[in-house]
Amino acid sequence: MTNNNHSFTVGKLKHKYLARMLKDFASDLINQDKRVIMGSKIGEDAAVIDIGNKYLVAKTDPITFTTNEIGYYAVNVNVNDVVCMGAKPKWFQSTILLPENGTTIELIEDIYKSIHDTCKAMNITVIGGHTEISLGLERPIVIGSLLGEVEKEKLVLTSGAEPGDVLILTKGVFIEGTSIIGREKENLLLEKEYSSDFIEKCKNYLYNPGISVLKEALLANQHFHIKSMHDPTEGGLATGIAEMAMASNTGALILKKKIKILPEPLELSKTFNLNPLNTISSGSLLITLEKKDSSELINLLRKNRIDAEIIGEVKTKKEGLKIEEKDGKIKTLEYSETDDITKIF
Repeated sequence: MTNNNHSFTVGKLKHKYLARMLKDFASDLINQDKRVIMGSKIGEDAAVIDIGNKYLVAKTDPITFTTNEIGYYAVNVNVNDVVCMGAKPKWFQSTILLPENGTTIELIEDIYKSIHDTCKAMNITVIGGHTEISLGLERPIVIGSLLGEVEKEKLVLTSGAEPGDVLILTKGVFIEGTSIIGREKENLLLEKEYSSDFIEKCKNYLYNPGISVLKEALLANQHFHIKSMHDPTEGGLATGIAEMAMASNTGALILKKKIKILPEPLELSKTFNLNPLNTISSGSLLITLEKKDSSELINLLRKNRIDAEIIGEVKTKKEGLKIEEKDGKIKTLEYSETDDITKIF
């Protein structure tokens, strides 16, 4: 008898359910096509298909938390996952779902223009998609789909991390979440007597430090043997690290004192009781590589105005996921597929 007493919350499907779905309904289909190098797997950022002399990398991801600049978000979150595989983004499609009430020609035009301008800036070709007015929606939803290409020897998998590798974080955490709160909760921030200058800084996190990891991912993969890269999105840094560990069948030890939290995210986390390590963090990039190469990579990134820091080490699976608190105590790294930002939505 099937037990239907499951509790589901907003955000990613819990890993235990997703693993079951993939095992029951995806694994046999992947195995029947030998050209699929990487199919559905928890922690992997995109699928990989052998197309001859190169690999084709395929990704799809929706934008559900934000309306403002939704087209920019949609392109970038898909680009991030493709470049984390070492690939150059090439072809973009989108499914645009619009609410029955509140949709205007200006809104539609803004979404199309945002997608067009963002793709053009990244030399990505828009090749199609679908747009409709849908029942039951309170806000627009844009689902992006992106294809990219990578030379076979430069493919990077999330599952490539190995015990002994160092774990590098770029920029800091809670970047995308800060932008979303600034853009979607401006009135709430004003009610809490935040200044217009503070709110504008939060909004600008979309561009500075920015939610794109294209530059740093391609730069790192061009010059170094990168073992693994991962883009921590919903669930924040902690979930991103957990997904990397699941994919690579490893553990990790994270040093909390090394994790950068910029002033605006830190302030928002206090006001709304959000854990910066569990809040949506597009714009952050997790990289693993051999320790001997880590200093050179960090120097290269910093020379290109990308902040980077070693935040921990990949461990064996038996050692588990741990975090060393600022007082030196080592605890289990707690994560959740439900993003902390949902507390204020």
